[in-house]
Amino acid sequence: MQQLPLGISPAREQDFANFVPGPNREALARVRALAAQTLEERIVYLWGTRGCGRSHLLAAAARANPQLVVADDVQVLDQHVQQALFVAINEAREGGPAVLAAGDAPPAQLGMRPDLASRLAWGLVYQLVPLTDADKTEHLKALATARGLLLSDDVASYLLSRLPRDLTSLAAVMEVLDRYSLMRQRPLTLPLVREALREEMVGGQAEGR
Repeated sequence: MQQLPLGISPAREQDFANFVPGPNREALARVRALAAQTLEERIVYLWGTRGCGRSHLLAAAARANPQLVVADDVQVLDQHVQQALFVAINEAREGGPAVLAAGDAPPAQLGMRPDLASRLAWGLVYQLVPLTDADKTEHLKALATARGLLLSDDVASYLLSRLPRDLTSLAAVMEVLDRYSLMRQRPLTLPLVREALREEMVGGQAEGR
């Protein structure tokens, strides 16, 4: 089904508070502990497909602890950066700054220099699992509840089928719907949502002219 091309995805700061863990609660807890310097292990590696939240967690950890050595998308690092990461992991094991890295595959399948791949596997390794539609529905309902709105399952399903499915876009559309519902003094029904998104789409196209 075609997605609505809405221009309602403002950037937001990525932190631990707005990370939706879904099935990744243990990984979130370990990364938070690493950033807080309360984790005994000094190396954590996250992997998963696009949209699983690994970049979000790395950004959150870097904001919480600028001393962390953070490396994202390690599968595309050039030889110079791979060597720097190799050194950083060795230093982390000797008491230096902790290392948080992420890629799109487990260490053994990264296709990088073998000694670096083995070092990425020295610490804790977590596969991040993308959120399911049920997870995103619960998240949408929580966003609605926080704004004093009641979001039904059919409205949530409609949003997930017609909007970009990343959490930033979903949060942005809830802000739009909140304003529209308040302005029209009407509950968040499916007809209202269709009307609001249609006006938002038309308004966004007009601004782009």
